Amino acid sequence: MKVEIWSDVACPFCYIGKRSFEDALSRFEHRDEVQVEWRSFQLDPSMPAAVEGGLDVLLARKYGRTPEEARGMNERVSAMASEVGLHYRLDRARPGNTRDAHRVLHLARAHGLQDELNERLLQAYFVEGELLSDGPTLVRLGVEVGLDRADVERVLAGEEYADAVEGEGDEAHDLGLGGVPAFVLDRRMLVTGAQPADALLGALRQAWEQAPAT
Repeated sequence: MKVEIWSDVACPFCYIGKRSFEDALSRFEHRDEVQVEWRSFQLDPSMPAAVEGGLDVLLARKYGRTPEEARGMNERVSAMASEVGLHYRLDRARPGNTRDAHRVLHLARAHGLQDELNERLLQAYFVEGELLSDGPTLVRLGVEVGLDRADVERVLAGEEYADAVEGEGDEAHDLGLGGVPAFVLDRRMLVTGAQPADALLGALRQAWEQAPAT
């Protein structure tokens, strides 16, 4: 069974959903027969490389809230993250465009390191306060998970994988995905949002049972 997960490395619910899915997959009876592939979905492709003022300011502008209200939103998300063992530091978060991060994720997919880099980027953004639009930062994080420095630098110097990032975003819209995380199981079942692990486990079992006999 193939599970495609559309997500963005700057989406707090995507990291929560990733942990819940990992929990569900670890308890799935046929986990060794599941292929997981991460797909690109930019929450805001028009976002500049860096946003002044941090995440509170960005959310306040986006949703027409006060900075205090936006801070409360982030505190609630952090509480959700703690329930799956994540310790967000959204006060450190540095919002910026994630296009280049997704391009490097495609490079990592080609080298069998996509899951490792996805985890590293999420940790870097939500805990360590790294700016994921920064080229040297992406090179360093890519090298940390085993990518070749020259390969990452080459990708960032040009437009390699840009069409793939855009294409997966278009594909998400064609599938009717309005937000992320979105879990597509064998192109037969869709589960959206940061669902609890038990719900994702139930979806895995149902999709397996509904698979055509081979």
